[in-house]
Amino acid sequence: MIILGVILLVLGFLLKISLLWILGIILLVVGAVLAILGAAGRAVGGRKHYF
Repeated sequence: MIILGVILLVLGFLLKISLLWILGIILLVVGAVLAILGAAGRAVGGRKHYF
């Protein structure tokens, strides 16, 4: 999810499409939060890892 967010950020920046930029930021933030929760040992959605 984090990698997809970064790809969308880059594409949105290069193609000047603000929707891709916004989706990239959202995916990046959600992916980072899930990664932090998983690394802290907290179960997210009943699973230790979201991937």
